[in-house]
Order: sequence, then structure tokens, then C-alpha cells
Amino acid sequence: MEVEREMPILENGEARQQEKQEEEDEEEELVIVEEQQRQQQAEEVEENANVLQFMDSMDAYLTLIHSLSSTLRQGWLELASARHSMGASRVNTVLLDHKFHPAATSLLVTQDEGKVDSMQPHFTLCKWASSGNEKLSLGETQSSLDKLQPQLRRRGGTQLSEEKTSSENKASHEVDDQAQKERCKSLSVFGTLVSPKLRAAQLSFETALETLVEIANMRSAMLCAFDEVHKK
Repeated sequence: MEVEREMPILENGEARQQEKQEEEDEEEELVIVEEQQRQQQAEEVEENANVLQFMDSMDAYLTLIHSLSSTLRQGWLELASARHSMGASRVNTVLLDHKFHPAATSLLVTQDEGKVDSMQPHFTLCKWASSGNEKLSLGETQSSLDKLQPQLRRRGGTQLSEEKTSSENKASHEVDDQAQKERCKSLSVFGTLVSPKLRAAQLSFETALETLVEIANMRSAMLCAFDEVHKK
């Protein structure tokens, strides 16, 4: 009789233990399923972000191409107008200096910061270094880098902030003044008094050159985003 009483008790204990084990297995399966769903959602979000980045870079690339076309068209029209007003003999390639001399403009190619594993190049334009003025070239390079890659700055005292702003403005004015001198120097081969249209054409072609560098950077970002999309 005692053995018969113990058998149902043992069976009930085993049944409870089996139910408990099944509940634990179900909970583990739910945890695994939820983790897989979270990973899948994270991958979908990352993939959508890469697609959006590619679309944005493509839109910006096409916009820059249109801007370049308009700027070049404007520059050629201003150059034609200057040649018409000054005469073909005064605006001619024969007047240009064809001797070897340091390049007035150069291109700096670096790796994009913040993407150590990426081979995405970054292009920076260094202008008006023909007279050996390294301060001007480095100043414009640093200014371009600051615009494209802004860094976080700590807030200090009011006086220190004002002094820093004042020094930056002063350096910017010096760079602008020196650039203007270099522009005038490059136009001096066409005579002392040149047409305002010729100066406007110079600025238009200078802007077109800057736009070309922006297009190169945007194309680099677009190709990088395209590779990220195809990796998925």
C-alpha cells in the first residue's frame, strides 16, 4: 500500500519538473526569437540608413553638376564680354606666361577622418600659392577643412572666446586680402586696367574649380555609400 501511494507522488513530481523544464525551454526560445528580431530590425534600420545616404549623396551630386554647368556657362559669357570690350589682342592666350613656375593652385588628398577602415579619399583645394605665400595656402586649406569637418569646441571664458573669434576674423581678413592681391596679380598680364567682366569671369572659374572639388568629395561619398548598400 505504501509503495502504491508513493508512485503517484513520484509521478506528480516528475510531471511538475517536466512542466517546469518545458516552461524554461519556452522562455529561452522566446528570448532567442526576440534577440533575432532585434538584430533583424537593427540590420533593416542600418540598411535603410545606407540607402538614404546613397540617395542623398546622389541628389547632392546631381545638384553640384547642375551648379557647375551654370557657373561655367556664366564664366564663358563674362570672358566673351570682356574680350569684346577690351579687344581680342588684349585678351589672348599669347599674353600668358608659359614658363615653368610654382602652381598657383594644388589639390590635397587625405583619408576621410572618422572612418579608419574606409578608403574614402577627401579632397581639399589649396589656392593662390603662386608667390610662395604658404600662409595663404595653409589658411585656405584649414578654412576648408573646418567647414567640411567641424569639431566640437569647449566653452571657455567670455574673454578667451572673444579673443579667439577676433583672431580668427583677423586671419580670415588677411587671407581674403592676400587672395585678392593674387587675383589682381594674375590679371596684370592683360594690362593695368581690365574689364570688370574679366574679373567676374575669374571669380566664376574659381568658383567652378571649388565646385569641382566638392563634386569629387560627393562622388567619393556616393561610391562609399553604394558599396555599403551592396554589402548587405
